Amino acid sequence: MRIVLASASPRRRELLEQIGLKFEVSVSNVPEQISAGEPWHMVEELSSQKAEAVFKQMEGFRSDTAEETDLQEEVLVVGADTVVSAEGSILGKPADGEDAAGMLAMLSGRSHEVYTGVTLIYRSVSGQIQRKTFYERTEVVFYPMSRAEIECYVSTGDCMDKAGAYGIQGFCARYIKEIRGDYNNVVGLPVGRLYQEAKEWLGE
Repeated sequence: MRIVLASASPRRRELLEQIGLKFEVSVSNVPEQISAGEPWHMVEELSSQKAEAVFKQMEGFRSDTAEETDLQEEVLVVGADTVVSAEGSILGKPADGEDAAGMLAMLSGRSHEVYTGVTLIYRSVSGQIQRKTFYERTEVVFYPMSRAEIECYVSTGDCMDKAGAYGIQGFCARYIKEIRGDYNNVVGLPVGRLYQEAKEWLGE
């Protein structure tokens, strides 16, 4: 089976490799459009947009030749999106260091939720298409962070490409007090749930 990850995230690549899946990466640059207000609806919607865009690229027309590409193989496209929800606000990736510091100050000494939406699009050799979309929620509790600690972490640059301005698997682990739920979900992809949802297609 051809497995395609519709994400440029290195953390998601590492997690898929961790569970033994062989895959390729294809990222769509379509603009994200959000109509849902709740974080779980938002991540499901965004993961679906990413997966659908990559799937359509694979099944549609090659822009360089305008020739139709007819898939004659099993394909599984995986789209994902992660956000942090804190104090009623949705925190995506910070725009700059100041934005990151503000997010971390909001998380300091408090609990928040991490939501990851996943969309799976499976196409059989015969052309049958099936879709699944789901989300996982994990609660994370931070120890209090001083201003100096926040500035120190921001200076590492580790926070700049991550929802909520932190990576639980990196330097910021020193400030994590507790998690309730799937750790991998906070990293960026609930691979246990993903595998269970896709197992019928993977044939394992």
